[in-house]
Amino acid sequence: MKPARILKQIDPPYTWSQVTNGAWAAELLQAQLDEWWPKLFGYHMLKLGGLSCELASGHCNIQHQICIDKFNPLHNVVADPFALPFIEKSFDACVIAHQLDYCADPHRLLRELDRVTVDDGYMLISGSNPVSLLGLRGWLPWNRKRYPWLGRMFMPMRVKDWLGVLNYEVVFHENFAIVPATHHQACSAWAEGMLSETCSSIGSMYLIVARKRTVPLKPIKPTWKIRRQLAPLGVNCRTNATEKRQC
Repeated sequence: MKPARILKQIDPPYTWSQVTNGAWAAELLQAQLDEWWPKLFGYHMLKLGGLSCELASGHCNIQHQICIDKFNPLHNVVADPFALPFIEKSFDACVIAHQLDYCADPHRLLRELDRVTVDDGYMLISGSNPVSLLGLRGWLPWNRKRYPWLGRMFMPMRVKDWLGVLNYEVVFHENFAIVPATHHQACSAWAEGMLSETCSSIGSMYLIVARKRTVPLKPIKPTWKIRRQLAPLGVNCRTNATEKRQC
């Protein structure tokens, strides 16, 4: 297994139009996220990267949303992803759309996002699955310098292991986009529905929803106490006077 940290810097795409079949990928990812927006509650949400900024989240209960990117026109904050200008535990949810695939140090990025996430907060991570038809196309020489094959593709199980180290509980994981993009949307949707149950492991993309679990260092003692039960004790009542009489 190759190390997650590399020295080479990869410029991530800042819009879905830069990605091959980006409109198709964004539409399928948007359908997955639309089921989770009503389940998120809180005050602040962070959307990291230009791909995350272009995902519609108007139906989310978290109204204050901050988008971080350098080139996408939808951004409202420009910052280094490894040094976010926010205090600890600032956001109730973080959306990371395909950012780990183009990150030189995914562990560091997840630790920084964990720092600004509140206890019991959500982290929504999407990426490309290397064990899929999309991943196999990356072996073709003319695709190696194009998105999404320009970046790296991590196995979903590996991403879940990273989240487990940070004490995150994976509450949802699904692979989708099994059939490659075609011009016949009706046929593609029908084939996707037929293969979603049997061939979900080879889906081109994945979505992981994890929740931050914090365990207190000092265990909370129970307020109730066990009542002591009175039990008779065997007491020797013999005295010296009784012993003399017996003699």
